[in-house]
Amino acid sequence: MLLWSVSKRWPLLVTLVLCCSLAVTVNPAGAAGDDNPDALTLVLQWHHQSQFAGYYMALEKGLYKDAGLEVTIIRGGSDVRPDRLLAEGRADFISAMLPTALEMRRDGLPLVLLAQLVNRGNFQLVAWKHPDGSDGTPVVQPADLSGRRVTVWEQDFRSPYLALFRGWGARPEILPQYYSLSLFLHRGVVACSTMRYNGYHTLLQNGVSADELTVFNLWELGINLPEDGLYALADTWRRRPEASRRFVRATLEGWRYARDHRQETLEVVMRYIEQEKLPTNRPHMAWMLDEILKSIFPTNDDPWTFGVLSRQSYRETTQLLQRQGRIDSPPAYQDFVRTEALNGPL
Repeated sequence: MLLWSVSKRWPLLVTLVLCCSLAVTVNPAGAAGDDNPDALTLVLQWHHQSQFAGYYMALEKGLYKDAGLEVTIIRGGSDVRPDRLLAEGRADFISAMLPTALEMRRDGLPLVLLAQLVNRGNFQLVAWKHPDGSDGTPVVQPADLSGRRVTVWEQDFRSPYLALFRGWGARPEILPQYYSLSLFLHRGVVACSTMRYNGYHTLLQNGVSADELTVFNLWELGINLPEDGLYALADTWRRRPEASRRFVRATLEGWRYARDHRQETLEVVMRYIEQEKLPTNRPHMAWMLDEILKSIFPTNDDPWTFGVLSRQSYRETTQLLQRQGRIDSPPAYQDFVRTEALNGPL
């Protein structure tokens, strides 16, 4: 699985030399006529993939340059600590999931949210529909997992699954899940964690038929945690509010461009991937792009606004994390949410 927790429990440190080696693209010029562009650095939460397409397109199409910004994008991964890069002044912005950011705040990193990108969650629990053969008890609801082995991600990706089990009275035997789906594919467990835009399609590409699976989309079962957002330290926002606003607006415009020019965007994503020789493929990145855009841009029936974190979503997320002991006293909404994340694209 291409997922990674940035909890402070990860022991790996990032040196300045490594940080420089991970900076894969820099816009070398400012806005037209601007000899002193604002230099800003963004750290992604994982390796290059379609999950971050809007940032790439804002850079590729000169949207950051037009905003008077010189932007460096640093890829994430298990060897990268975005929170540490922020704290040490080697990055200005990070991409992180809302629960992860709240846990970083709990641990003393004074983050503020500048734009909420992924408002519809993508967490899934995927189970073998007939784990005991055609004559056995099928899995049709979460309660059917009681007494059965399932794998669940650890640390800050664990909370939504615990909420699912509690809400349905399910008592499975929970094993830790890491980056591979091999245990599930070999039927060592009945169910596993996936993201709609990533792991689920990986299963399909490994030859699993959708008819063999029972898929629990957590956002359809009342557990919808907003995911990727754009964050900075509160001090960065106080010292550089205009540069931060320009960065956020150009980023949102980059996401709009990615939505409206998907084939071009896919080509750019694949270029990043090929530069790092990452183990993925074009059909998977196309699937990821389509799915991530569905969770960013609302349709007429969706209850969220592009780029905005609603008070209700924030309250539901903090209450869930509090019930599970992940955080004690969350920051007030008005102390945590800034600029476009509060008011929408300007």
